[in-house]
Amino acid sequence: MTTPDHDLRHHGDAEVRADGAGLVDLAVNVRTGTPPQWLREHLAATLGELAAYPDGTAARAAVAARHGRPVTETLLTSGAAEAFVLLARVLTPRHVVVLHPQFTEPEAALRDAGHAVERVLLVPSDGFRLGAVPEEADLVVLGNPTNPTSVLHPAAAVAALARPGRTLVIDEAFMDTVPGECESLAAVRDLPGRVVVLRSLTKTWGLAGLRIGYALGPADLITALGAAQPLWPVSTPALAAAEVCSAPAALAEAEQAAQDLALHRDHLLKGLAAFPVVRVHGEPAASFVLVELPDAAAVRARLREHGFAVRRGDTFPGLGPDWLRIAVRDPGTTDRFLDALGSVLAVRTGTGR
Repeated sequence: MTTPDHDLRHHGDAEVRADGAGLVDLAVNVRTGTPPQWLREHLAATLGELAAYPDGTAARAAVAARHGRPVTETLLTSGAAEAFVLLARVLTPRHVVVLHPQFTEPEAALRDAGHAVERVLLVPSDGFRLGAVPEEADLVVLGNPTNPTSVLHPAAAVAALARPGRTLVIDEAFMDTVPGECESLAAVRDLPGRVVVLRSLTKTWGLAGLRIGYALGPADLITALGAAQPLWPVSTPALAAAEVCSAPAALAEAEQAAQDLALHRDHLLKGLAAFPVVRVHGEPAASFVLVELPDAAAVRARLREHGFAVRRGDTFPGLGPDWLRIAVRDPGTTDRFLDALGSVLAVRTGTGR
């Protein structure tokens, strides 16, 4: 088993901690202005229930109904990240494949559990589209839409990776940032092998500190994952969030947020297109954009001097020092960022937009 050559434990919040005070956060992909006031009030109302042990019955049923699945195929977790650890501990695969670039916690969890991991790298020249996966792989992990590339893979292409004898794990943590969740497999139950879809409430609802996510999959595997959890793994406020954010009113709000996000992302992409040295590969579909530009590490440092934190890309397998991930924000914030980027690039290259 080889030692990882990337910092798999580096996350965007590191860009805005410590000396990041006062920076505009374009490194973390949580929607700004969240949690919304109605959700804050709903969570606050649960404080009177904290003397009792958590009961996830209603929340689990709400999540299952939201995706049209039986309750037995639904597991609530302490953030989607917990599900990666549970899968790594419960499964006993012979040949593990992780498609990169993608969120690094799945590979980190698998390695921590003693699994050897083969990386299949999706390439920028092909727009980070899905490629061939070794036929003998009996555990395959990918993200859709993928962090950090922001590429949304067609549901049919993802489903084609399912095989008898294979567990296919799809990280859909950012699927609710896509209008209509059009390429989701969360409600699909008839694919060969075992298909597990992981979801998170972190990004759209601003609940990174609350830790709430869930796994959807075959009942026998969901039961095994649940047995590997500690007692009462999800707190009462987190359960309340899972229940209310699965309700029709919340889903309608999330859909509107996804539509607004698409417009804001287009605004960012148009602005980035004005810089010849900045390249975007593929078609971004999520709440962030991955860019390639020369000497990105130095550009990132200079952007901090201008008041903006962006996510370094070199900690993602398949990427290197010339990559940055930029969170999509409102047009006003984006315009200020583009002005700062223009200033940094003008100094470095002697040119502007």
